[in-house]
Amino acid sequence: MSSGLGIVKRATLDLYASYKSKEIAKHELSQLFWECTLRCNCHCLHCGSDCKVSSALPDMPVKDFIDVIDGIIPHIGTKLPFVIFTGGEALVRKDLEQAGKALYDRKIAWGVVSNGILMTQQRFDSLRRSGMHTATISLDGFKDEHVWLRGNPSAFDGAVNALKVFAKDEAFIYDVVTCVNLKNISYLNDFKEFLISLGVKSWRIFTIFPEGRAAEHPEFQLSNDNFTQVLEFIKKTREEGRIKCSYGCEGFLGKYEMEVRDYPFDCHAGVNVASILIDGSISACPSIRANYAQGNIHKDEFWNVWTNRFQPFRVRSWAKKGTCADCKMWKYCQGNGMHLHDSDGKLLVCHYQRIK
Repeated sequence: MSSGLGIVKRATLDLYASYKSKEIAKHELSQLFWECTLRCNCHCLHCGSDCKVSSALPDMPVKDFIDVIDGIIPHIGTKLPFVIFTGGEALVRKDLEQAGKALYDRKIAWGVVSNGILMTQQRFDSLRRSGMHTATISLDGFKDEHVWLRGNPSAFDGAVNALKVFAKDEAFIYDVVTCVNLKNISYLNDFKEFLISLGVKSWRIFTIFPEGRAAEHPEFQLSNDNFTQVLEFIKKTREEGRIKCSYGCEGFLGKYEMEVRDYPFDCHAGVNVASILIDGSISACPSIRANYAQGNIHKDEFWNVWTNRFQPFRVRSWAKKGTCADCKMWKYCQGNGMHLHDSDGKLLVCHYQRIK
């Protein structure tokens, strides 16, 4: 298989690989997710958390999370991490403003990932007064397809309303995330025009890998030709320059590197990104399986865990097996995104091999 990498692109990737090694050695915490609830007002067909309206695990008290923050601050001075509230659906928590204000008072910027259903103008204003800096809204196509995927008849109207609310605030930073599947891939261009008409300036596109609930729905699985079609669409949209479109952070993309994202592929999980999960587990990004957790805030000091553990994320030699064993792209990919490995370390999806 030809790499498809020209001399200039390969040189750029070589430089980035060297930079990445230094970043791993420093492992400065720049982004911290808080899985603040597993309650949710949607029932997404591809959900990896099995979120429900009433979760078996209670919401983590705000104080527990802020105590972790207060334990981090003395170690990092002014290089404070950006905090992202996620779930479940974070906005089902009525005390989210309390948590946000506590961060704002500590000069920590924060944002939220949401399906948008509860993001009314009143709630937005309340969150903004509490220091909310950014938001990401999931919108997976037009109404029929989005409602099908999200399992709530209000999902589309709620997400669109949230985007209209955001657009009124010129200082607010937000984007849309779309999961491409067989039900929406045919109208990506029309959907792009729709987002532009709403005032959306930043759009991230993801694909869904066959694991958990998602494995039960063949409509999620794109063919290799479909996958390449998506990358070509993103490349063309970026060239147009009317909306900032990019492929998600997962996956080394060979000849498409730096053409469908602003930066080369890099899994920051456990290197610059950590998370506090609903049960107190200390992990990397929230999408990664529970057995990769490195500790728990209820018995471990977060900063000690961050500083002295996370070896599976920072030393990836264990992943050089199977598909990756003899791959010439290993230097640039290091075994793909951590969330794409199963509990035994097997790689579930190789994006590079899918590209036509």
